[in-house]
Amino acid sequence: MSKVGKKYQEAAKLIDSSKKYSLEEAVALAKKTSITKFDATVEIVFRLNLDSRKAEQNLRGAIVLPHGSGKTRKVLVLTKGPKAKEAQEAGADYVGDTEYLDKIKGGWFDFDVIVATPDMMGELGKLGKILGPKGLMPNAKTGTVTMDIKKAVEEIKAGKVEYRVDKAGNIATIVGKVSFDDEKLIANIKTVNGVLMRAKPSTVKGVYVKNISVTTTMGPGIKIDPATI
Repeated sequence: MSKVGKKYQEAAKLIDSSKKYSLEEAVALAKKTSITKFDATVEIVFRLNLDSRKAEQNLRGAIVLPHGSGKTRKVLVLTKGPKAKEAQEAGADYVGDTEYLDKIKGGWFDFDVIVATPDMMGELGKLGKILGPKGLMPNAKTGTVTMDIKKAVEEIKAGKVEYRVDKAGNIATIVGKVSFDDEKLIANIKTVNGVLMRAKPSTVKGVYVKNISVTTTMGPGIKIDPATI
């Protein structure tokens, strides 16, 4: 058995898989059972009673975490004219228009997020087959297609995270790093939970939240009792 496999098994022994832990217990356990040598990412996963094929249940959006995500994200802003200066002043890593579209066509992806002004979307749309599968296509729902470039860039740099429901009704999003204080992780998780509870579509029948769990990179999942969030 590999070292990682052995470490994972040891970590998994500390968790009762049949139990739903309080948020505080789950966060402490997640940090304790992190098995990587690097500062692992902490992720929260919501299993929701959603059918992503229904437009109103295809939840997607972005959340500014109170304590950031612990990840520095490189931002590419695609715009023309005076908005380019606004992007540079806000701290964007790359700012331009068609020259960056050509670079992307050539296989350049040294960025994490694209923010674009609406006038760029016609050209960007042609790159849908390249950007779509990588989750990089800007979208008004996540605030990445906007005229308020300053706000968009500053929020991403401050730790804004995106979320999107998958085919099985799950929403997973980053809430920080193992090195974060418990209190900061708890506050970030509560913020995500609040946003998703407010986003509950009126067409959902029965139980909305099936399961919530917290996990770290390569670490085991820990179920959380929703009543404690």
